Amino acid sequence: MARDILKTLKAEHDELKQLFSELNETTDRGVKTRENLLQKIEAALMPHAKWEEKVFYPAFKERADRDGLKTHAEALAEHHAVENSVIPEVHAADPGTPEFAGRTKVFGEFITHHAKEEENTMFKMARELFSAEERAQLDEEYEEWKQSDAAMALIAGEKAKAGMKGAVKSMTQ
Repeated sequence: MARDILKTLKAEHDELKQLFSELNETTDRGVKTRENLLQKIEAALMPHAKWEEKVFYPAFKERADRDGLKTHAEALAEHHAVENSVIPEVHAADPGTPEFAGRTKVFGEFITHHAKEEENTMFKMARELFSAEERAQLDEEYEEWKQSDAAMALIAGEKAKAGMKGAVKSMTQ
């Protein structure tokens, strides 16, 4: 199968949906399971989201028409909402509570909605805007980037920021 960044990103969406499905099936007594699943979700989500924001979305924006620019703006707004509101809300909740279950359910719904819109709108446009060779090149670059020190540092910073925002939220609730 030929490399294609759109296929890779969709596969990651599918992986996240599966992890959220598993998380939704947990009970308040499954604290360790919930913590492990949340860790897996964030480990899969953060590199995906940051690479989209730093590489894929700017490349898309550069070639997009008015409808594409609107789609780009929506995608960034959804990333921003998840990063600055949804994830801190999840981190502010104790994993052994119904609040955590409710917040992670909303988190999963947000990600599912975003992925569906991205796949049905942005990826469809991107197939027109980028050649198969360009999509393959982006896929290779993404794989290399995920292994880089710069990516690891960025993700560590994002995790720390999410934890900090969650701690602040929990103190103000």
